[in-house]
Amino acid sequence: MKNPDNLLNYDVIIVGAGISGIGAAYHLKDQCPNKSFIILESLDKYGGTWYTHTYPGIRSDSDLYTFGYRFKPWIGPPIATAEEIQDYLEEVIEDNDIKEHISYNRHVNNAKWDSESSLWTLEVEEKETGEIKEYSSNFLWMCQGYYDHEKGYIPDWEGIENFKGQLIHPQNWTENIDYKDKEVVVIGSGATTATIVPAMAPDCKHITVLQRSPTYFIPGMNQQKVANFLRFFKLKEEWVHSLTRLYILLLQRWFVNKTFKHPEKAKKQLIDGVREYLDPDYDVETHFTPTYRPWRQRIAFVPDGDIFQGIKSGKASMVTDQIDRFEEDGILLKSGEEIKTDFVISATGFNLSLLGNIDFYVDNQKVDFSKKVTYRGMMITDIPNMLWIFGYFRASWTLRVDLMGDFVCRLLKYMDSNGFTSATPFLSDKELKEPLQTWIDEENFNPGYLLRSQHKLPKRIKDSCWQHTQDYWEEKKDIPSIDLAKAPFTYK
Repeated sequence: MKNPDNLLNYDVIIVGAGISGIGAAYHLKDQCPNKSFIILESLDKYGGTWYTHTYPGIRSDSDLYTFGYRFKPWIGPPIATAEEIQDYLEEVIEDNDIKEHISYNRHVNNAKWDSESSLWTLEVEEKETGEIKEYSSNFLWMCQGYYDHEKGYIPDWEGIENFKGQLIHPQNWTENIDYKDKEVVVIGSGATTATIVPAMAPDCKHITVLQRSPTYFIPGMNQQKVANFLRFFKLKEEWVHSLTRLYILLLQRWFVNKTFKHPEKAKKQLIDGVREYLDPDYDVETHFTPTYRPWRQRIAFVPDGDIFQGIKSGKASMVTDQIDRFEEDGILLKSGEEIKTDFVISATGFNLSLLGNIDFYVDNQKVDFSKKVTYRGMMITDIPNMLWIFGYFRASWTLRVDLMGDFVCRLLKYMDSNGFTSATPFLSDKELKEPLQTWIDEENFNPGYLLRSQHKLPKRIKDSCWQHTQDYWEEKKDIPSIDLAKAPFTYK
């Protein structure tokens, strides 16, 4: 097997061997077979989030027909476990000879661009030995995702140091954790909570979800009727995958549009879906009726309504209140109610990692991304030959991986055919006078991890090409039609 470390200079360096990096590697091999490349992965295995997150029940919160790649048919249930997703990624790696291009346990400390040589030089630590090596490439493809894998977000609750029980964030889950026959509290109301609770409920004495405010869910059967129908006629899996993918995308587009045009109707549809799984007298208004418009935060699909089944059976319960403080044996709420517990899971979200928390330099000047503007949420002003994959909030992340793969390969071919060694997006003099806005409009989408990190992220201006529109259908049309010969690109 080829050892990629025998040669440390490449045409392209991909950072991250998660779902984005593996997809990027596939497109390079398929569309630019003459380009040399390496994937630098800080972990000891591929998979990213699907490898590091090991809490009970870990699964996707969107369907695998759209979360899977367009080039690799998905044949399992639409909502998949982490193990199933890793198996899927392993097949992509094996089927496309990507394994020999991945170097594991490689932590990137910094990345420096030199305009004279048109090269990125990365200082990389080999984690097994502590040895520092330099890798260089003409193009840098950042596929490290947006999670800080080291530490999840835990609020600074009063009295937390007094709690005598066990407190853990799902990102720090280990195999030896024992929750059997214990009183468990899960703090949070998102997709992680909806995953953990049904997985743990059968073994706990009781599990309580403590949420500050309700969130939206989409409960339904964990099967795809369209795919099953197509398979009945023995269509090839490639056709089943493509047609099912298109059906789901159209259905999602219709519903997202509904949340903007008819938010109250969309809200009723979602809440009525939850009611179907609960007793008629259950207090849905308190525990499952959010105050915000649907899709201002991500909506998780709940396969077979499993968390609601746990509530109906009595193994799980909901408390909607705010934490006053932690006590030795539990949590005191603002209402005065006390929850006695042995074990608290802080499913309170994650910390955003901007480009892997790597230090970037352009011609010896350190880059402050918060003062830059994003070109279509994929390239950044004044930074040559670098693309950053940041997926969709209201659709599957991987849809953008495929679009970015096409764009990068088209850009690399264009540069080669014209003898260019660098491509940089620049704002015009007129655009430089535009007021800078935050990465995302908080009135449009406002999860906690983004609000806590807006100050770190690149900015946007009103022109749609200078922001991440979060619109897959618009980008599906616009990105392939970008005229590479025109502004905002400057080539050398």
